[in-house]
Amino acid sequence: MSKAGIFAGVVAVVVAAATGYTIAKQQSAASADSSLGAGDTPSAESTLSSKRASASSNAGAALVAATSSAGKIIVVKPGSLIQDAVNQAKAGDTIQVLPGTYSETVYIDKDNIALVGVIKEGVWPVLDGMGKLNDAVLYSGNGIRVENLKIVKYKGNAIMGQAGNNFVIRHNWIVDTGVYGIFPQLGQNGLIEYNVLSGIEDAAIYVGMSDNVHVAHNEVFASVAGIEIENSRHAIVENNMVYDNAGGILTFITPGLPIKTTFDVIIRNNFIVGNNHKNFGAVGSIVSGVPSGTGILVMAADDVVIENNIIRDNKNAGIIVTDHKNASNISPDPESDPNPDRVQILRNNFSNNGYEPIPEVKALMVASLTRQGPDVVAVGGGTGSCMIDKAAHATLGIGGWSSTCAKNTTADIVTLLLDKPAPPRSTESADKGKVLYNGICAGCHAYNARMIGPPTQIIQAMYAGNAQGIAEYIAKPVKKRDDFPPMPTQAHLNSEMRRAVADYMLSVKK
Repeated sequence: MSKAGIFAGVVAVVVAAATGYTIAKQQSAASADSSLGAGDTPSAESTLSSKRASASSNAGAALVAATSSAGKIIVVKPGSLIQDAVNQAKAGDTIQVLPGTYSETVYIDKDNIALVGVIKEGVWPVLDGMGKLNDAVLYSGNGIRVENLKIVKYKGNAIMGQAGNNFVIRHNWIVDTGVYGIFPQLGQNGLIEYNVLSGIEDAAIYVGMSDNVHVAHNEVFASVAGIEIENSRHAIVENNMVYDNAGGILTFITPGLPIKTTFDVIIRNNFIVGNNHKNFGAVGSIVSGVPSGTGILVMAADDVVIENNIIRDNKNAGIIVTDHKNASNISPDPESDPNPDRVQILRNNFSNNGYEPIPEVKALMVASLTRQGPDVVAVGGGTGSCMIDKAAHATLGIGGWSSTCAKNTTADIVTLLLDKPAPPRSTESADKGKVLYNGICAGCHAYNARMIGPPTQIIQAMYAGNAQGIAEYIAKPVKKRDDFPPMPTQAHLNSEMRRAVADYMLSVKK
């Protein structure tokens, strides 16, 4: 067994990533279009919302209602800028984007704004980054809804939330948008549904440091990672199509982030099939170490329930459960429990997993005197885990797990969304730098671990005593290191905000 541990290459990419929703499936696009009808009137948009909220078993219906427009409608036509409409909008307004191509970055720093595309006769409004722009939609406001947009060829993110609560991201078609597809960070109370994503270099849907999030009815494929729940709590991932990624659904704790835990995660009723895509993550990035052929990966997360999924044709393993010790590129964080505790694997449908495992898994198979590739593999520490009917499946490393679980089903848990909207995060002067760092910077810069960007410790050494230097770099970054992707500009932050986050970045300890 290698020094780094049997899943060093697999899980070391703990920052891996989530999934997205790419519309290679014609029926997905057709369904989005046919529901709209004419599509360019408020009543048509309202009809679409009500139909699809019902289709998702009403999970998040209250949240969708809370983000529905109570103000005026601002229409954006081809040749105009969406950002101009955002600048004009007030809380409660809806911005309707007509079919056409728009090449810009849209930043929403206001509350209760709906950004809704209009699809007419199969023609979408397209945000095209042309392979030059970093981000398509950035929001820091609360109560933001982003819907019915096709987003292509950005270098950073398609839709990123920066500490915005009560968000709804749905019915979007996202292709080749760089590092992440849909990326809410430091958000509470959010719904991500009916999106199609593909061609994402890290995570298609990446829920980072967030609480009370429902991820449902998405289609994610041809990405490095499908759906990722990282340093987040109270999340349900259900009814998604996750296929042809390097890794399917991931939930874990990344050390060195401001939020130190991941727990209360339900992964159920998903199709997790054939996640054998070549890993094309950026060389040197954590996600580039995720082994192709992994269906579900749980690393150091607690109280994860995996139920009623179809998990098949994943060549490395169906489910992997591991601790930090057996993952490479992980620096210890004394405030993070490195072990996965109380993981419950209830009844799932396994078939044809582990037929071409990585060498470390093969070594485990030899040690266990088994020739059958694993449906479930557990490595390292952790207590209180269980698997119902474990004797009926090919498993490695779960001999000490119980065959009786505390729950037989999660059917009684409809959603973990809040009954009422979450209050906005404090942006008092004393907290502003911390909120900005947690909501923007920490998604790429862990304190002492390599993620998409260098660790915060490295930045502190480079800019010791020079917060203004960081503030200026944030506004106009230039690529300095060949082993990291270029940093997207954060010029949408004013000078006061840039200096506040720079000061905090130099003061943070872990």
